[in-house]
Amino acid sequence: MTDKRVEESPPGVFIREELEARGWSQRDLAFILGQTEQQLSPLLSGKRAISPDMAKTLGSAFDVDPQFFANLQSHYDISRAKEPDPSVRTRAALQAEFPIRDMVRRGWIEDTEGTLLEMQVNEFFESANDNISQLAFAAKRTHGDGTPPMQLAWVFRVRQLARSMDLPSYSEASLTSRLPELRHLMIHAEAVTEAIELLSECGVRVVIVEALPGAKIDGVCTWLDEKTPVIGLSTLHDRLDNFWFVLRHEIEHVLNGDGKGRIGMIDNLSEAQSDEEECEVKANCEAANFCIPKDKMDSFFTRKNPYFSEKDVIGFASRVGVHPAIVVGQLQRRMGRYDYLRKYQVPIRKYLIRNFISDGWGHVGGKGTQ
Repeated sequence: MTDKRVEESPPGVFIREELEARGWSQRDLAFILGQTEQQLSPLLSGKRAISPDMAKTLGSAFDVDPQFFANLQSHYDISRAKEPDPSVRTRAALQAEFPIRDMVRRGWIEDTEGTLLEMQVNEFFESANDNISQLAFAAKRTHGDGTPPMQLAWVFRVRQLARSMDLPSYSEASLTSRLPELRHLMIHAEAVTEAIELLSECGVRVVIVEALPGAKIDGVCTWLDEKTPVIGLSTLHDRLDNFWFVLRHEIEHVLNGDGKGRIGMIDNLSEAQSDEEECEVKANCEAANFCIPKDKMDSFFTRKNPYFSEKDVIGFASRVGVHPAIVVGQLQRRMGRYDYLRKYQVPIRKYLIRNFISDGWGHVGGKGTQ
């Protein structure tokens, strides 16, 4: 059987042509199909579609594969379908590279038609290039591979919020000189707010942004320009010891000028990396030693291991001038026992999102929204 279809013609046109080629009348076909002419007429005129059952029946009548008639109907239906909204293709292209749906859900960009959505995404990712599909591969992680889209979007949200902050110019000398003052704040959980204020006075912008689903990220050191450092914190682990370690880690990146010329130093400090750059190793060492001097922690651990009483922990914390949660955190990691004295692990996120620029946990970016 020769396919004589016209793309926008209903299947009935082909059937009538085939009847003519075979010398059959409509009445003959009605007889073959076991129908009346009145029943067959809507099919031949295109008013009735070919159902799967009818495709099989016609296949038997004309001795062809029933799929042929099913394809005729499908092709005709598609030719008559309205053209899809161009935004569909744009949304698909954007979502393939970035977590657009989550960004809309979090209020980072507005849900709108394709062209405007693409403009928003370009602006969000600080791109002057209309071909934003290359953005995901332009940013580099600490270890050199492409930044996962969830992390990339998170960092740019940190940068977006940081731009709204009005702070004095960054002073490396001021930040360095005030590190001892910062260290004294580790004795009280509520003093995390004073820590952020101290950094602000030194010209370091600190933003707290909830991580997107699937984004394993603790913090970032990024630069709005050569002289404007930003520290982003996710408080992924809402614990006092984690806050201080991550904060001091990012401060070290700031002091070293790490991350300039790229998206920044993106840190997932919860998972050890075997190929850490020298600057990451240095930042980890400085953070650990800042929280508790290594020699003192080693000595305490050696003397008391494997029996660490609560009284010992509290006494040691007092001697080194930190909250017990800091000591407990280090002991938990060394022992691999994260249930040990868990009651001392104080949540701190509530203090931060009440007083500083933050985004997530039920609200869109702003200051003191909870």
